[in-house]
Amino acid sequence: MPHTDIVATGWIRHLPPAARPYALLARLDRPIGTWLLLLPGLWGILLPDGVSPWQRLRLSALFAIGSLVMRSAGCVVNDMWDRDLDRQVARTRDRPLASGALRMRQAALFLVLLLTAGLAVLLSLNRLCWAMGTGSLVLVALYPLAKRVTWWPQLVMGFTFGFGAPLGYAAATGRIDASLVALYAAAILWDLGFDTVYGFQDMEDDALVGVKSTSRLVADTPRRFVAGCYALMLGALGAAGWLAGLHLLFWPGLVVAGWLLARQVAALEIANPSRCLTLFRSNREVGLVVALAILAGHAA
Repeated sequence: MPHTDIVATGWIRHLPPAARPYALLARLDRPIGTWLLLLPGLWGILLPDGVSPWQRLRLSALFAIGSLVMRSAGCVVNDMWDRDLDRQVARTRDRPLASGALRMRQAALFLVLLLTAGLAVLLSLNRLCWAMGTGSLVLVALYPLAKRVTWWPQLVMGFTFGFGAPLGYAAATGRIDASLVALYAAAILWDLGFDTVYGFQDMEDDALVGVKSTSRLVADTPRRFVAGCYALMLGALGAAGWLAGLHLLFWPGLVVAGWLLARQVAALEIANPSRCLTLFRSNREVGLVVALAILAGHAA
């Protein structure tokens, strides 16, 4: 049976038949993407001092909604660009646009609905976030094209998915400073590492259809590359915590996150797609540990 990460047999099967392709197009069967988009935003909301608990809670709720709709919008854009390529890849050939379950016009209308919801969330934030959020749409639109022109599409994905970190920080503080820059660097490096792990699933098919990927580029030294990304991520997180004035309890949490990442690297088997998917999904726990470490750094 071909490897696929589509989960059409879960709760999706209880939806009305007409709604199921839209849910699959938005990847609602796989919430891990929403988590990985949301968590850097939570880091940004939690990192600065002087933000009230109510404000952090309000922003966290808004970012949860925004992450769900914008991750879904990004998936729609990706599948609109890649529908012809997806038909040639075992893991993706059953996606709604690739399989013909939905047409491009239906996907475009759905995208407009998702972007409208995302705009409503953005307008609930401050004006600095308006400018930053509008600019991030360029990354969302261009990311699906990256694999056609560069061996570093996973890095482009890092800039795109990691953008929640500076956006969350700006939403909480209304400013851009060194802590924001360090946190964004950490999010980019984390995303580069785990999306490279994710991309190992598709290397054979990508080679057959001529798609470039960082996973293919580093296939000879996968553990070294992913470990390097994660080590630099931890360094950038440490810098962000130091610049933000977090206290001593932040550092043990960062050590725990490092241990989880080290276990992930040790278990990596690039020829085992199911293992790669499991390791990719384990990054939710890493992101939650980082969020708890930041909270602990304020409580000390």
